Amino acid sequence: MVVPTDLDALLRPLAPRVLAALVRRYDDVDLAEEAVQEALLAAATRWPGGGTPDDPLSWLIAVASRRLIDLIRSERSRRRRETAAAALRPPDEHLAPPADVAGEPDDDAVTLLFLCCHPALSPPSQVALTLRAVGGLTTEQIARAFLVPESTMAQRISRAKQRIKATGARFADPPEDRAERLRAVLHVLYLVFNEGYTATSGPELHRAELTAEAIRLTRIVHRQLPDDGEVAGLLALMLLCDARRPARTGADGGLIPLAEQDRGRWDRDAIAEGVELLTRTLATAPLGPYQLHAAIAAVHAESPSAEETDWPQVLALYELLQELAPSPVVALNRAVAAAMVHGPRAGLDLIAALEEDRRLAGHHRLHAVRAHLLERAGDHDGARTSYRIAARLATSLPEQRYLREQERGLARAPGR
Repeated sequence: MVVPTDLDALLRPLAPRVLAALVRRYDDVDLAEEAVQEALLAAATRWPGGGTPDDPLSWLIAVASRRLIDLIRSERSRRRRETAAAALRPPDEHLAPPADVAGEPDDDAVTLLFLCCHPALSPPSQVALTLRAVGGLTTEQIARAFLVPESTMAQRISRAKQRIKATGARFADPPEDRAERLRAVLHVLYLVFNEGYTATSGPELHRAELTAEAIRLTRIVHRQLPDDGEVAGLLALMLLCDARRPARTGADGGLIPLAEQDRGRWDRDAIAEGVELLTRTLATAPLGPYQLHAAIAAVHAESPSAEETDWPQVLALYELLQELAPSPVVALNRAVAAAMVHGPRAGLDLIAALEEDRRLAGHHRLHAVRAHLLERAGDHDGARTSYRIAARLATSLPEQRYLREQERGLARAPGR
């Protein structure tokens, strides 16, 4: 059934709280989620005609709790545990949830995030379970966002829940490995944002529902941990990058690179918030990779034009980032910055050192950057070859179109 937009806006933020309430009391993510979905379906069926309850959260928790108890009884009956199941008593639908069930919204959301990012799960499973349990997205929506069949995504989420159950993990606040788990949480949110900001495949460059969800969840973590520099840095990074979204595509959906974007279309409120957040955290917290990424984004965001970008500062930040958190992608971005400061040959020399890195093997961006720098260096034949390879490797249709247009543009260039 189709849920009215206004009802969906009410139910979606409540769903993670109801799920957290049930997991907190019954410690079973899989059964709790099934019960929550049935409670949401009951609300979508009854509320439009009968009216919204005075306390929607309590209503949902009560209905979901009764359904969960039925599921537990059925499960335990099959295992001949009638005695334990019979000890459970369903709460009255009209009473507020017990104090040990309903926690504060932010507390519950962060606790669920930590649970969904359990180290026993792979990053793709952490992402899927986070979007399902904390984000409130349906399995169909998540599958559509990552361009996989709904059945595949359902199996991934189901396996993730069963894996958490098998580890004996509990809805505990905070987990014993909080610092390590926080890094996983931030990484998952970063992955969700990146997939929304530049989709790895499909016809659209952006998936705005994913960037919005990543920002929303990162805000929740930041409210809970306001003094953590990396949480603040990640939120600032997301805001500064997402501010460019209106200018990153043309009317036809085609990709517009940073240097050619109309900066008047950038979201100045998001930029101001991101810069203020970054400025505050850089002055008070130990320096971390997300803060450095955000600082680079801030340099671009505050530059009046592409020509006025402070590339020496960008290069210095990438060099510091490469020391603090080395990766082939950071090294590739450093090569671009070096080319802007010292000329295209300097960037090409750095790229040559990356070509043997198997982590970049088959990645279209290595060839796209090489093509751009070869074009700037005047090697049009080499640039066309690299653009062609990059377009063949890219899985995002807007990126493919852009790279092919660059290749065709060189073929039409005067003197070719």
